[in-house]
Amino acid sequence: MATAKWPAIDKRTLIGKRIDRADGPVKAAGVARYSFDINRPGMLWAKLVVSPHARAELVSIDVSEAASMPGVKATWKDDSLLGKEVQYIGQIVAAVAAETEEIAQEAAGKVKAQYKPLAHQANDRDPTLSKDKPATRNTGNVDEAFAKADVKVEGEYGIPVITHCCLESHGQVAELRNDELHVWPSTQAVSSYADVSISDASGVPRNKIRVDCQYMGGGFGSKFNPGKWGVISSALAKQAGRPVKLMLDRDLELMIAGNRPSAFAKIKVGAMKDGTLTAMETEVWGTAGMGGGVPQQIPYVIDRIPNVRLTAKRIQTNRGPAAAWRAPNHPQSCFLTMSALADTAAALKMDELEFFLKAVQLSARAEVYSEELRIAADLIGYKQKAHLRGDPSGGSVKRGLGMSVHTWGGRGHPSECDVTINPDGSVEAKLGSQDLGTGNRTVIAIVVAETLGLPLEAVRIEIGRNAYPTSGGSGGSTTVGGVSTSSRFAATDALNALFAVVAPKMGVQPDALEANGGYIRQIDKPDNRISWRNACALLGVNSITKRGVNVPGESEKQGFISQGVGGVQMADVSVDIETGVATINEMVAVQDCGMIIDLKTAESQVYGSLIMGVAYALYEEAIYDLKTGRMLNADMEFYRLSGLKDVGKLKVHMMTSKAYDDRGIIGLGEPPVISPGAAIANAVANAVGVRVPHLPLTPDRVIAALQKGGII
Repeated sequence: MATAKWPAIDKRTLIGKRIDRADGPVKAAGVARYSFDINRPGMLWAKLVVSPHARAELVSIDVSEAASMPGVKATWKDDSLLGKEVQYIGQIVAAVAAETEEIAQEAAGKVKAQYKPLAHQANDRDPTLSKDKPATRNTGNVDEAFAKADVKVEGEYGIPVITHCCLESHGQVAELRNDELHVWPSTQAVSSYADVSISDASGVPRNKIRVDCQYMGGGFGSKFNPGKWGVISSALAKQAGRPVKLMLDRDLELMIAGNRPSAFAKIKVGAMKDGTLTAMETEVWGTAGMGGGVPQQIPYVIDRIPNVRLTAKRIQTNRGPAAAWRAPNHPQSCFLTMSALADTAAALKMDELEFFLKAVQLSARAEVYSEELRIAADLIGYKQKAHLRGDPSGGSVKRGLGMSVHTWGGRGHPSECDVTINPDGSVEAKLGSQDLGTGNRTVIAIVVAETLGLPLEAVRIEIGRNAYPTSGGSGGSTTVGGVSTSSRFAATDALNALFAVVAPKMGVQPDALEANGGYIRQIDKPDNRISWRNACALLGVNSITKRGVNVPGESEKQGFISQGVGGVQMADVSVDIETGVATINEMVAVQDCGMIIDLKTAESQVYGSLIMGVAYALYEEAIYDLKTGRMLNADMEFYRLSGLKDVGKLKVHMMTSKAYDDRGIIGLGEPPVISPGAAIANAVANAVGVRVPHLPLTPDRVIAALQKGGII
């Protein structure tokens, strides 16, 4: 019988090839319908009323004037907040639903909310503002190690709060139909979206909530549960008896829908003359708003330094809440660690590549990082371009190289998939997964088509509805491993059921058959074959449907999936020391992720991460006015992302040899976004001769660092 074990590299027809996205044409043509595109008959528009204060007691909410306006059909207010504190500007206190967006906006302005303003705290830069007991970690004898170190290097570094900046904002369309609630949310967790919050708000049991999300415009970790906007739109739809659309406006999207916490640190490194790292001491602090924590994976990747002391301080601020942002805490820990290590190499007057090749021996996967560093160096032309810190050439434009290493887990999530083979030869795969734009439909189709020996276009993939078999949310880079394994199991079982029907007609036992090239054929006598369509016709009027289930622990033991990847990135930048403008010339990413299903979309994931990384390295920062607690750049004019002209030349190299392939599938979505900030910052330091200590590397910060001087 067919086995679910992944086929050998030389036996694959689709897996591992460069295959175009299945949904590419509909997206390029503008046909794909995102949540924001859903408009139901009789639909109302909802707008929110939010706190104008960073911290205040909510005294009263009066929606009567808004409710009496022509065209207003429903109102909502959060009475649970009365007499309690609102904690940040933009916190939702009420909402209205009306016939048009304009009426809803005007009505929202008629809601009267009274507040008693209270003192707030918006500063995340001062560690003395932390009110919690610090978290600590001590390994070895740090003081003794520093006393014996040949070189002691101290620096202060910072990476600010940034927002997820999803181009499709958070929200949903909600409609009560008969006794069911139908929702069209922008979510990265289709199967689990119908939670108790929207059930309570709508009065509809969870098993009668129908979720549909075919396409969504960015989540990056912030779009798992319905959020308050999902609850409100469901409640308004119940009250009005009509569909309601509630999607966040851009300013609220940037202020309240999720952000990546900040991290600032004072780091001291001890090393010997040959580059051997002996000690690291870190005081790290930052904010995740009123909750959350502070990144504590320092030292990062190179975490076997024998003597380590860490103190971590959480600063509560009256800002919008944090949410998981691609590889939570890793970009911060990576930037802080790699900046300090590059400064150590500079203080030793040691070639940075030579230093990192030695440093990665203190990591869990030294041989992987060593190989990837050498590949990256060749791709970027390191030998031809490298110099010690400070470009010695004349002129105002200085050029430099920088590097970074990173890691991630990425084990596939629980997933169930139904694969159906129909008598007409058509094949369907259904599962309650979602495609964030990463190519999920495509990889599922590749796995099913490969398993059944069919061309890609012969398989229809149905995802995006919670009516389909349950699959995990797309977080932690777990999706491809989860859905590929469950769909492989389902397709294999369905194929074996077809073999059992076909085998008697071919005069063989089922275990003598294989599917290949659109035929069912005898393994040792390939000429004894029957076309796929004719084989399926033998089913008569009955289809075959089999369910595959991925149980992560079991699948990992069997070699279908794994966890733990490594990556290396190098940046080549130019910096004009008269204007402070940093320009990306080239970036190289070398990444492993185990077995690759679609090489094209895998590479695309890394390209996208590099572009995202350039944005947070050079441009992105949520800027807050400390006096009012307001985010000052909550719009797309002053909250800048990177465009094509900003990213330079990008090169991606995926590790595809048998040694990596044999590990099974490991998630890729998050790891490549970890290193860009560190690599670019190190390249800028290498170019201009001093450390620019805080991201983003804006012209004013570059000029300030040059004027002040710093670690050479």
